[in-house]
Amino acid sequence: DENARFALKGSAKEDAIRADAAAALVELVDALSLSGFPQRIEAFDISNTQGGEATGSMVVFEDGRPRRDAYRKFKVHISGKPDDYAMMAEVLRRRFRRGLAEMNDPTIGRGKFAEFPDLLLIDGGKGQRNVGLEVLQELDIEGIDVIGLAKRLEEVYRPGEKDPVVLPAESAALLLLRRVRDEAHRFAVSYHRRLRTARSFSSVLDEIAGVGPKRKSALIQHYGSVDRILASSPEEVAAAAGVSKTMAERILSALRVRSPDSSVKKT
Repeated sequence: DENARFALKGSAKEDAIRADAAAALVELVDALSLSGFPQRIEAFDISNTQGGEATGSMVVFEDGRPRRDAYRKFKVHISGKPDDYAMMAEVLRRRFRRGLAEMNDPTIGRGKFAEFPDLLLIDGGKGQRNVGLEVLQELDIEGIDVIGLAKRLEEVYRPGEKDPVVLPAESAALLLLRRVRDEAHRFAVSYHRRLRTARSFSSVLDEIAGVGPKRKSALIQHYGSVDRILASSPEEVAAAAGVSKTMAERILSALRVRSPDSSVKKT
């Protein structure tokens, strides 16, 4: 009886969540005059530090709820001076070109990219919205609504309109857009930080005599950061890198010298 009551309560809660999400989507259609119901929303964001280790994120919400198995991350190939527009254009082209290839070429497996969104949400204002429109036009893709959501005032930029739409601060539609946008931002930043940490770790290892490409790759793959390797014993480092205990002690000693501010307790 207790299990049945618990299951019933959970089912009622799930139904309420679905109803709230559906109501937010309906409100979104009306508020932004969308061409169709946004059953699938894809949001994109870019993260970089002075143009370095630039990453792009793609998150997917279906029926107003995240579909994490469809999330994708991109390592941006453009380097040098940061250009958010060019980086966003690269990520969108790669996403939709892959989708078109999956749909049109029988030799390519039909993957998650073959499912196109009803609504494309880009983190940013008018410029980012225009990038999305230009990429879809370039690839001759129609039937997808494109909007930009600017952070400062949470303004929504729609195609063909100079002035943004300002939704009520507590409207269900805006709360949903913010949730999707923030998820794209979180996903992009987490990948960017991981790449930046790996690059920093790699550069430190390059300065240690006796650590060649093979050992360096093994350490990066196993630990991922200087702090994690500093928290390990010489025996653990030796096993991970395939080196002697003496060499492992030399690696740890060199890392401690190069990372005097590490918060990890030395062992």
